[in-house]
Amino acid sequence: MSPRISFEPIGVEIECDEDETILDAAFREGWNLVHGCREGQCTACKSFLLEGEVSHDRYSPDALSESEESQGYTLLCRALPDTDEVVVELLHVLDPDHLRLAHPIADGRATVTAVEPLTGDMVRLRLSVGEPAGFGFTPGQYVDLHLPGTDGEERRSFSMANVPPESGDDDPATLDLVIRRYPGGRFSGLLEPGGAGSLAPGDELAFTGPYGSMALRPGDRPVLLVAGGSGIGPILSLLGELAAAEATRPVRFFYGARTEADLPLREEIAALGARLTDFAFVPVLSEEEWDGATGLVHDAAAAAVGAGELPDPIVCACGPPPMIEALVAVLTGRHGVPESDIAFDKFTPSAAGIET
Repeated sequence: MSPRISFEPIGVEIECDEDETILDAAFREGWNLVHGCREGQCTACKSFLLEGEVSHDRYSPDALSESEESQGYTLLCRALPDTDEVVVELLHVLDPDHLRLAHPIADGRATVTAVEPLTGDMVRLRLSVGEPAGFGFTPGQYVDLHLPGTDGEERRSFSMANVPPESGDDDPATLDLVIRRYPGGRFSGLLEPGGAGSLAPGDELAFTGPYGSMALRPGDRPVLLVAGGSGIGPILSLLGELAAAEATRPVRFFYGARTEADLPLREEIAALGARLTDFAFVPVLSEEEWDGATGLVHDAAAAAVGAGELPDPIVCACGPPPMIEALVAVLTGRHGVPESDIAFDKFTPSAAGIET
């Protein structure tokens, strides 16, 4: 008999195989628990054991310290049940409308249709999904791309930067992925123009997904979007969702980069913003003086909240962990934004390599 896992406070019970992580078991049974990297690095799925015992696959001590583990904390993406009954207290719970997976997680195949340079070290990889038919995703989600030649054993996670196909659309789904190239990157090295083995239109890639629990909450409250580096991808998808709905609520998008040359997709952002009633894009440079905002993007975003420009905002943020952690700290500690109103995705280094 498989171990039984109970989740509080949502009152859900599932079965989990002994060699299956608790998070994967929840996915298999259709539950969309809060999660991020799924590699034990980002802390999004950190929870507390009320009953039972688990062991853990490899994880980062920055995500779960020895002291925390001894107190009963666990990372669901790394936790394997050691007892027949395990009761977990979820520290972060999605809105009840999002507890069920909107799109089943599946293996698929897609064809490269374009590799487009965006800045000196970022590209947009455009894929056309061949299978599964009807593949869909929610803005803010990501897929795992399988590294060619590894039979799916090595993967890298990249968020969609476009909006999903409309319901009933028979055309193949498109996946626009904004990817930062790293020297020696196992996957991003395949995006070097003219490099040996570089990806080109017509090449096929395997993928698994969609994953990710960051989503835009519906309603009329102002929206604060914050991104750094290649974290622009899922935030651009959320902006596209707002533009498609011609949202009338205030929307502010703060983007952090080092220099003006590192600012991608400004024309596309302006075009999406033009479809909104009340929108402003604020690029913030950390290493170059210019006519616009300078400093750290989390400070600039928080200042807008503190000045009353976005009262009672819903926040969606994506970028490096230090940026996310600083943003959450200043919004909650200085400006009284409830942590439950902040959805984020930390772009952490892959446990198997140097990129995500």
